[in-house]
Amino acid sequence: MTDFAELAQFAKTSNAWPFEEAKKLVARVERTGQKQVLFETGYGPSGLPHIGTFGEVARTTMVRHAFETLTGGQIKTRLLAFSDDLDGLRKVPDNIPNKDLVAAHLGKPLTQVPDPFGEYPSFGAHNNARLRAFLDHFGFDYEFASSTEYYQSGRFDEMLLKILARFDTVQAVMIPSLREERASTYCPFLPIHPRTGVVMQVPLEEIDLPGGMIGWRDPDTGERFMTKVTGGHCKLQWKPDWAMRWCALGVDYEMAGKDLIDSVKLSGNIARALGHTPPEGFNYELFLDENGQKISKSKGNGITIEQWLTYATPESLAFFMYWKPREAKKLHFDVIPRAVDEYLAFLDAYPRQDAKNRLGNAVWHIHSGKPPAPEFISHEEGQKGTAISFAMLLNLAAVANSEDPSVLWGFLRRYAPTATPEKFPRLDQMIRYAVLYFRDFVKPKKVYRAADEVERDALTKLSDALATLPAEASAEDIQTLLYDVARPIPRYQNFAAKGATPERPGVSNDWFNMLYQVLLGEDRGPRFGSFAALYGLDNTRALIADALAGKFLKVEA
Repeated sequence: MTDFAELAQFAKTSNAWPFEEAKKLVARVERTGQKQVLFETGYGPSGLPHIGTFGEVARTTMVRHAFETLTGGQIKTRLLAFSDDLDGLRKVPDNIPNKDLVAAHLGKPLTQVPDPFGEYPSFGAHNNARLRAFLDHFGFDYEFASSTEYYQSGRFDEMLLKILARFDTVQAVMIPSLREERASTYCPFLPIHPRTGVVMQVPLEEIDLPGGMIGWRDPDTGERFMTKVTGGHCKLQWKPDWAMRWCALGVDYEMAGKDLIDSVKLSGNIARALGHTPPEGFNYELFLDENGQKISKSKGNGITIEQWLTYATPESLAFFMYWKPREAKKLHFDVIPRAVDEYLAFLDAYPRQDAKNRLGNAVWHIHSGKPPAPEFISHEEGQKGTAISFAMLLNLAAVANSEDPSVLWGFLRRYAPTATPEKFPRLDQMIRYAVLYFRDFVKPKKVYRAADEVERDALTKLSDALATLPAEASAEDIQTLLYDVARPIPRYQNFAAKGATPERPGVSNDWFNMLYQVLLGEDRGPRFGSFAALYGLDNTRALIADALAGKFLKVEA
């Protein structure tokens, strides 16, 4: 058992990215002497929450836990999930019903736009609820904050008046970043029209500093108004707003997408102009859809939170977020099986690692230092078990052509008679995900090909060799046999493989690719020895016979 102090020492030398980020916060605390650290994530509820929003909360949570480990839990931490729901709705999202209803309220704060789904008091409230529901489902420890509530309650009043008092300084930061036309009319304050309720982007005509008010004119009617900058009567343009929030709330850490690097710098400069230190943070790369386009809430491209959770666990999604956050990654349905299996591989490795190396394992960060034990099934009690991959389950579903979880359990129980859904609940859950994924993504795309003469001869030899093994042959024995069958066949020999000799060549991936393509209708698959052990040797030989007889090609035709 590793105690907290020893873990903290290991953490100091860990190069896992959450620890690298947390070390910046440790240095901050050492400079300031503060006893609490506030983490923040931001959400613009102009569209339904997308998976990138979850990613920001998940990653920030990982940094938070890394910081708590480094500091031995001596510094209190909080995570604030902040929704900019006082922002004006700029356009109607593509992926909502009742677009005309929403279009009639363009320009108004999101908390004043009717909910097109008819479930909540406003569109902003609807999207906020969707975000909170998922964060709650995953078990995040966070506090939700609404921009509307914070502005209207007066929590931002002191800082808003400070910005008014330092108006010229804030302008000096912002104006050089703007195009000439916009710079000539730019004002960091956006008054909310007292009659129409629209968030107005208008030039400033007057500052009444003692009264805490600004003067402006309605561009359509010419009517002049004086509006308080406090109490929710005004909001700020988003870059000054971001800086104001950091200062008013004392935010110590907030990450942002790579596309916001310049915005982070501008907001940081405004925070300094207000006499505050901007938060620590880093810029993560963006998620792209299958066409390489940036994922957008309003477009609804990519994968939604709900869609991922239809086919895989939240833990697999968290793994996807953890892995290489500074690299752009395509986020579409094809990435799900790999994310599931890579998560399982790290979970499998965790028990074999020492305390120091566990801190570099993704599952330590995903599960806040307490990952569950991996699940293994075995032929007999006490034997070394086998971890079942998502890819394996997809291939079992494919050869059975079944969307019934009980059919897959039938294969598993043939291999491991004592295995049951009750004893292996996470495996049972993964089976249910796998049959849905097979139905929607694998089955429609399966393309079998006929074996040529070399391949037919190789498959016949493989079938004959499998017949010599006992029915309970292990996955390792079957895998060894696979290599032995392929090794003498010139097409599959690989003399560049590690340890290969002229007398005993290695086996190229072309051998396994052929098995997947001819027998499973896939370009890739799980370790074939493990697949055959689960599917059964007789079933595997029957599969080879059916493929050689052209049955799969006939089904396709």
